[in-house]
Amino acid sequence: MPELPEVETTRRGLLNPVVGAVITDVTVRDTRLRWPIPATLKEKLAGRKVVNISRRGKYLLFHIEARRDKLDGYLLCHLGMSGSLFAVAPATPPVKHDHVDFQLVKDGIPSLIRYHDPRRFGAMLWIDGATPRHPLLDNLGPEPLDDNFDGLHLFKLSRGRTVSVKEFIMKAEVVVGVGNIYASEALFGAGIRPTIAAGRVSLARYILLAAAIRHTLTTAIAAGGSSLRDYVKADGAPGYFQLSAAVYGRANAPCEVCGTMLKMLRQGQRSTYFCPRCQR
Repeated sequence: MPELPEVETTRRGLLNPVVGAVITDVTVRDTRLRWPIPATLKEKLAGRKVVNISRRGKYLLFHIEARRDKLDGYLLCHLGMSGSLFAVAPATPPVKHDHVDFQLVKDGIPSLIRYHDPRRFGAMLWIDGATPRHPLLDNLGPEPLDDNFDGLHLFKLSRGRTVSVKEFIMKAEVVVGVGNIYASEALFGAGIRPTIAAGRVSLARYILLAAAIRHTLTTAIAAGGSSLRDYVKADGAPGYFQLSAAVYGRANAPCEVCGTMLKMLRQGQRSTYFCPRCQR
């Protein structure tokens, strides 16, 4: 599943071809995503300029400029379990699971952005207005790379919580974008055992964990995200973070710090990797 680094990598890859471009046409081949694509999507977008692309958690927000009798609005996109948004040559024929095409013109040059989603668990929804307010965004926690995210935030929310610290930091209402790979890596970086109850972790250790989350995600973004199943970057290339993971996917391999064999266990139907010596 594309997580925050993959979505941020996609956003950055789309900035140059999309921001400042006018959407000339929209082709929807299959409306059956997690929520149906609005029937009015083409009407809302055609002839209008994209003025920015932002991200909130794992959601992409395309800011669409007002035009004539149409107010500002946002195209809200989620890549779901297997989706990807990428640029292709305008004449490229669609293949199976290519559900939506956005035809663009920028500086007189046509281009095409395509949405591909084999499992159809993504979303493309419209938000009217100059501010992106939507129920899917209302209860999200802070961005882990923003200044208002720190160890004190995690410590305060964790008091009295018996859920494991790994499951705790993966909750979107606590902090957005800490997916399974990145939770395992950040906990290793902070030296915290993933199974310990969130309410038992001290403030000092949460300060270390917040810094490790920030470092892990920043590193993953720089590497272009992780290559998981169908995920590719906006230019169609794979991400490489998983190749440098310290613990994720390395069960029974030696820890790069202490040499102890790494372990894997299941938490909430997800695989967790950790070092039994480095993480306490």
